[in-house]
Amino acid sequence: MDNFIVSARKYRPTTFDSVVGQKHVAETLMHEIESNKLAQAFLFTGPRGVGKTTCARILAKVINSKEEGVDPNQDFAFNIFELDAASNNSVENIRNLLDQVRIPPQVGKYKVYIIDEVHMLSQAAFNAFLKTLEEPPSYAIFILATTEKHKILPTILSRCQVFNFNRIEVKDMVDHLRGIAQKEGVDADENALHLIARKADGGLRDALSIFDQLVSFSEGKLTYEKAVEILNVLDVETFFGVAANLRNSDVAACLLKLDDIIRRGFDIGTFIGGLGEHFRNLAVCKDNRTELLLDVGQDFKQKYTDQAAGMTFAFILNSLNLINDCDEKYKASRNSRLLIELTLMKLAHLESYLKGIEDIEELKKKFLK
Repeated sequence: MDNFIVSARKYRPTTFDSVVGQKHVAETLMHEIESNKLAQAFLFTGPRGVGKTTCARILAKVINSKEEGVDPNQDFAFNIFELDAASNNSVENIRNLLDQVRIPPQVGKYKVYIIDEVHMLSQAAFNAFLKTLEEPPSYAIFILATTEKHKILPTILSRCQVFNFNRIEVKDMVDHLRGIAQKEGVDADENALHLIARKADGGLRDALSIFDQLVSFSEGKLTYEKAVEILNVLDVETFFGVAANLRNSDVAACLLKLDDIIRRGFDIGTFIGGLGEHFRNLAVCKDNRTELLLDVGQDFKQKYTDQAAGMTFAFILNSLNLINDCDEKYKASRNSRLLIELTLMKLAHLESYLKGIEDIEELKKKFLK
């Protein structure tokens, strides 16, 4: 039986062209290499799973393979040193690393030192590192990676070129997952890929882990329904139904749906958050210029557009205000279920309330002429 390789490792980018969602970083680094203006210390900062360590490894390989007469297929593994500062954060660990820095490379032009989770280094380790970081040997390149830039000493930041890595956009993530599904022979529903991307919250590594889990369960055919079942999330159709009931002032249907959600074991805080996201999506559908802000599959995009067309913008906006107010009060509430039920009742009667305000305004205009 062959060893299974997770997608995050199997499809890890090996060139800057294949890096997902970090075009600004890849292009800047390539320009520095091509113009021979490469800094000797970099700080890669951003959320987890967005490509910081991957870009560091690619940079380490590229700067050596660019040299004339060098085999481009050589991996220069002996020129790349990685240190996980989460578990090697003492001053002794840094001193051992600095001892290696004094030895020039035997093959290639550069030795590259990648320090991951650099914010975990102790104060003494940071201090021991400062002098070498400011004046490293000509052959040494330091690449520091962190998820928490604010914990890095200003004296370290001032010695590095800082690259900020973005969260991966849903569209880029879906395109990447679609390509992997095709290579793996997986029939993946577009809506399922969008659900994975939204669930990953900007982290491609998380998205690939979720993808592997769903593919194992679905046995080669990944549908939206199976993805909802495994990830234990509230189906988008749930919110379409609740929004329709609110628009029709059907209080009973809304309360029964909330009870069903609670019985199925979902956190009702998740429900109110999802309802807020649903009405936000309806709001951006009210104008063609903002439809591009909708990160859902084409099928759901049309459903959002159709439902938004049957609601006034005033209804959607006031609904968002009520939902946001409920969300803010949720954690402090002693009876969170009652709070959400009360919000649903208000939302269900919002249309008649707004109509009443319109009637009052018409009467004012009529009698104040």
